[in-house]
Amino acid sequence: MATENIIMAMVKAGGNRQECHEAIRVLSQEAAAVVKEQGQDNDLMERIRRSSYFSPIHGQLDALLEPSGFIGRAPSQVTKFLVEEVKPSLKPYANQLDRISELDL
Repeated sequence: MATENIIMAMVKAGGNRQECHEAIRVLSQEAAAVVKEQGQDNDLMERIRRSSYFSPIHGQLDALLEPSGFIGRAPSQVTKFLVEEVKPSLKPYANQLDRISELDL
């Protein structure tokens, strides 16, 4: 998903979609090799930051990679589930919820 955002930003900045896709594919394969062959962390984003090809959007990368842009409606869905499903299910046990329990494994 992040790479698609990067491609779209590059196209908006005047880049060619196919060339951009190929540049990301090459960098992705290089990063995958580091992970698979050397057991290192995935460094794809660092490779994109170092690539002169992506220089037109280097200043946008932090915003493009902001995690909140990838979670959609999850926070509101969780809140709704807690309010509508979990809290009503716990109501019959309200007098027991303030007890301290321990579990030894």
